[in-house]
Amino acid sequence: MKRIISVSRRTDVPAFYGDWFMRRIDEGFAGVVAPYGGKRYLVSLRPEEVACFVFWSKDFTAFVPHLETLDRLGYRFYFNYTLTALPAVFEIHVDKAAAFKTLRYLSERYSPRHINWRFDPIILSSITDGEFYLEAFERLAGPLAGRVERCYFSFVTPYEKVKRNLLPLTASGIRLLGPHRDEKIALADRLAAVADRRGIRMYSCCDDALLSPWIHKAHCIDGGIVEQLFFPQGFEHKAKPTRDECSCTESIDLGTYDTCPHGCLYCYANAHKAIAGAAFRRHDPDSAFLGYGKSQSDPWIAEIRQDDSDRKATSPTLFP
Repeated sequence: MKRIISVSRRTDVPAFYGDWFMRRIDEGFAGVVAPYGGKRYLVSLRPEEVACFVFWSKDFTAFVPHLETLDRLGYRFYFNYTLTALPAVFEIHVDKAAAFKTLRYLSERYSPRHINWRFDPIILSSITDGEFYLEAFERLAGPLAGRVERCYFSFVTPYEKVKRNLLPLTASGIRLLGPHRDEKIALADRLAAVADRRGIRMYSCCDDALLSPWIHKAHCIDGGIVEQLFFPQGFEHKAKPTRDECSCTESIDLGTYDTCPHGCLYCYANAHKAIAGAAFRRHDPDSAFLGYGKSQSDPWIAEIRQDDSDRKATSPTLFP
């Protein structure tokens, strides 16, 4: 059965690990360590076993040549492209001008239907209030009219590590605001009105309180999109949520937490930006497991393959 491969919720592979990913394509598999429980397994990346890659990034610029290679090899993919209005104090290492230019290029090269524009997350603060977001969203949505059809958004989730990472902002005099539900709904509705004037539909990620006739439920990994883009004859898929009020389609994610060096203070995928930066500097592009060295990953591969061989040898057969 063909599977959807997410690349990746846990780190920005297109921006920082594109060469590693293409080596995995060449070898036909990647290794994954489950973030909860630590189970290790191998994921086939052979074209006949991949229904679609869902690529996530804040900047696909460095990955564009790899996309052309993937096209030639017959892979299918669409993009979760994060482009926010947040000041650099929140997003430290993001070249937004380059990211914006590349988003427009991808829309022309593929189609607006291939792109989920992620205006995400919304962080309300003393320097980014509701009016700030309305003005910034208008500036982005205008040039993107006709180039994207969908905009996914959410308000920042206050995980403990997110609150810890945002804490230094208070030392610089920036106050974080905790909006009431009615305030979030009001702002979301105003953003949706701006989007509607530009022919863009708004989708709320993991917050059903924001749903309305003009704000739809987001599926970041969406079997429906995969079917519409690539399998008009039909594509069998099922939901497998990753957290409360998520409605994503089942997929396998190739990433590893604490490896993204973007340095975004709100990121739930990094416990601390210094840890992620150190992991990036230690990166071994020859390892099958992202975030681990080849000397560590090669024995894991041998062990997994031996276990698979042992299971097949001991499985009962109907016709001995």
